[in-house]
Amino acid sequence: MDTSDDVNILKILFEEEDDDDVLLLYLSEEKRKGHDQLFTKRSTEGYYEILINGHLKNNEIKFREFFRINRNQFDFILNLIRDDLALNPTFFIRKPITPEEKLAVTLRYLASGETYRSLSFAFRISHSYISIIIKNTLKSMKMHLLPICIPNPSKLNMKDKANEFWTRWNFPNCIGAIDGKHIRMKCPKNTGSLYFNYKEYFSLVLLALVDANCKFLVIDVGSYGKEGDSGIFGKSKMGQQIYSGDFNFPEDEKLPGTDNSTPFVIVGDEAFRLHKNIMKPFSRSSARQDRAKTIFNYRLSRCRRVTENAFGLLAQVFRVFNTAIAIDVEVCDDLIIVACCLHNLLRDAFLEKSNKIYYEYDEGQTFEMGSLRSGGGFASADGFDVREKFKQFFIHEGTVPWQNQQISRTSSTNTAFINNQI
Repeated sequence: MDTSDDVNILKILFEEEDDDDVLLLYLSEEKRKGHDQLFTKRSTEGYYEILINGHLKNNEIKFREFFRINRNQFDFILNLIRDDLALNPTFFIRKPITPEEKLAVTLRYLASGETYRSLSFAFRISHSYISIIIKNTLKSMKMHLLPICIPNPSKLNMKDKANEFWTRWNFPNCIGAIDGKHIRMKCPKNTGSLYFNYKEYFSLVLLALVDANCKFLVIDVGSYGKEGDSGIFGKSKMGQQIYSGDFNFPEDEKLPGTDNSTPFVIVGDEAFRLHKNIMKPFSRSSARQDRAKTIFNYRLSRCRRVTENAFGLLAQVFRVFNTAIAIDVEVCDDLIIVACCLHNLLRDAFLEKSNKIYYEYDEGQTFEMGSLRSGGGFASADGFDVREKFKQFFIHEGTVPWQNQQISRTSSTNTAFINNQI
């Protein structure tokens, strides 16, 4: 149809009684046809056909770089969610988007953090439908992966977890380290300041219990950003179980080389309340006056670093956490849970392959994750007694040769810093 034909059609339309409605219908039809020229070539020009099928499936290294998981892991996840995402052909949709392509779009979004419009041009799928694809795929992945990758704590052997902490991090009777992070997101509609945290940005809170291999044991997702303190832990299901004594803690055991029967504990920072099953460091002011307290703080912080390593690895692999996530809150909850499940899947594969722990990440990388606010509320008398037992153990039976060197190095650094300030 040339330009003269378009002009004649418009003249005829304006002469009709309902010319406005007909004209809008005509223009929308022309607009739709223009978009269809881009999206109808998905099977010949889209990422999935040209890049993924044409190149990445034959290159394991590049496939892993693109999706952050290998081909076997991709197929494993696909088999779990295929039935949930498969659509039958219809009269209007002769070739529906396959579950493989939907999974590819979702994993690429997690890996890169690209906008829906950017993915739309790459995969030749409209951005509005990509939002539906990612929402449904994340929901299905959460349903199938969560019981496999982050099982209920009652199904875990906590004594094995404690042995790993003692072997790798020299902290006995410890089953995990706990910490929380603010996940940056765009302000949800009609929420006011609910998600506005003390660091002055909008966020959801990810609270996680991490084992000695930087794997997530328990996670709690979805608390408001403004609640960035120990109140989040107290309201979480995990916190309620710990405080009520219903958590899967093993029976008390003696510390190595001692006769002191001590409860199994979780280690955390100043944001958490001291409890017989939750250890936190001594205050900095009291630790400066007592070398034993300084050693305890160092040993606890060394053990607790697995949480920072886990969050760092999570954000470094899934770059969606490097940006302010601009999706609905419910979908963002599913995204965080799925990312944690995939993190555990990758950790299992890495540990099986290397048979060693990897806990370093690029400290120069900036992540859109903020720490929880300090201040852990009231402590219990039992918590002070348990912490005192650990403190005595670290300076006697559980001493290690390098702890004094590390403390001396830290003290020298602090002294030099103070002198420079003066």
